Amino acid sequence: MAQVHPTAVVHPGARLHDTVEVGPFSVIGPQVVIGAGTRIGPHVVIEGRTTLGERNHLFQFCSVGAAPQDLKYAGEDTELVIGDENQIREFVTVNLGTVAGGGATRLGHRNLLLANSHIAHDCIVGNEVLLANGAALAGHVTVEDAVKISGLVAVHQFTRLGRYAFISGGSMVTMDVPPYCTVQGDRATLVGLNTVGLERGGFTEEQIGRVKEAYRILFRSKLGLQEALAQLRGELSGHPEVEHLVRFVETSKRGVTR
Repeated sequence: MAQVHPTAVVHPGARLHDTVEVGPFSVIGPQVVIGAGTRIGPHVVIEGRTTLGERNHLFQFCSVGAAPQDLKYAGEDTELVIGDENQIREFVTVNLGTVAGGGATRLGHRNLLLANSHIAHDCIVGNEVLLANGAALAGHVTVEDAVKISGLVAVHQFTRLGRYAFISGGSMVTMDVPPYCTVQGDRATLVGLNTVGLERGGFTEEQIGRVKEAYRILFRSKLGLQEALAQLRGELSGHPEVEHLVRFVETSKRGVTR
């Protein structure tokens, strides 16, 4: 049996693995599924159709799976899916999806959500993402792997953050942030590459060199965007790190931060 503190309230319909721990005064709803090795601290609320994977750690006072903060939401059967080995710190809020946004909010593996951060409805968050204190993702935001979002950042709805991007503290992000890039300011603008993140992520010197050249062509040359993309396809095609950047820019709907 799961180790449930006597003061916790766990609905009989909830499904908890035998190795789950639930702390004092926590509340777990009827549609919740929690995987092996997950620890639920005191005063945590998990509700809605929420699935938690294995070895997650939810700290005190966080709220996971609550109804979306969307006036159009009328109680539809939507869900929140969270992967493995995530840390969800104090006062974090993660909401269910909405029908209009595909019906699900999704969070991958090994993410760190620091105190008071927020993930709204229909967000898709990858793996090894950091949301620092007070960072907030509006609805329908997509965050690729290994993005670092500093404190007090606000990300506009429907925005995408590319893999290994770094968002500086206090930034207001209203357009897509290209992979590998660093942005800052209100409204956020490009200030360079996240080379430290790339090095820590295991990119080789050759890969980082190609990313630097792609950045130069896209954002520091006098070429128009389509001309720059064509030059990248001609000169640096066949390299996955550059092809990912090109696809990201080509598929942007909100426009790319420059």
